[in-house]
Formats: sequence, structure tokens, C-alpha cells
Amino acid sequence: MSTVLIHKVNAHRRLCIKKDLREVDMWMEIIESSNEEFNYFSTIENQLIKNVSVANNIKAMRRKNILMMAALCKYEQELKTEYDYGKVDYDENRLKHHEKKRELFLQFTDEYKKFKIAFLNILKTYRRS
Repeated sequence: MSTVLIHKVNAHRRLCIKKDLREVDMWMEIIESSNEEFNYFSTIENQLIKNVSVANNIKAMRRKNILMMAALCKYEQELKTEYDYGKVDYDENRLKHHEKKRELFLQFTDEYKKFKIAFLNILKTYRRS
């Protein structure tokens, strides 16, 4: 293979990995902002709702949030290592791997939306006195 073609393939590989890294950074920002929201949920639960079940749901979602962030951090490191030192082509397998990570992220965000809706529905029952 000519060196020009090898250079183009490598440049394309690095560009695709860079795109994936940017997407993972966006996911991590979303996860981080949801972590901040859990602090507000906990405060509201402690001061207003005072329900053990709700507190446990908050803790469970916070755990899932932390595990998702850890998985994304690990994946981000894999991508950075591949970007800097890797020689593996960006092929169908790498794309499938990234799509699995995206699917996990989307599942978490769906679950988080359902949690928020349930929490807000609980808040609707409270009236100002």
C-alpha cells in the first residue's frame, strides 16, 4: 500500500475516533448535570417529601448515574489511547462497539426521564399552606 493511502486511512481513523470522543464528552456533561440534579432531589426529599421509598429511588438512580459515568470515563480513555497509539482501523466492529455505548447511554437517559417524571408527580401532590 502506498504511504499516501496509509496516511489517508490513518487520518480517517483518527477523525472518526475524534468524533466519538466529542460525543462521549457530550454524554458525560449530561451525566454530570444529572448528578447535580440528584443533590436537589435529595434536598427536596429530605425537607418536604420525607419518604424512605423516594429516598431509596434517588440513591438507586444516583448509583446508576455514577456507574454510567465510570463506564463512560473508561470508554473515553480507551478512545484516547486508540487515538494516540492505536493502529486498528475504524471498521464495522468499532462502530458497533460505539453504538452499544450510545445505546447504554440512551437507556440510562430514558430511565432518568422516567424517574424525574415520577418525582415531579409526587411533588404535584403538595400544596402551599
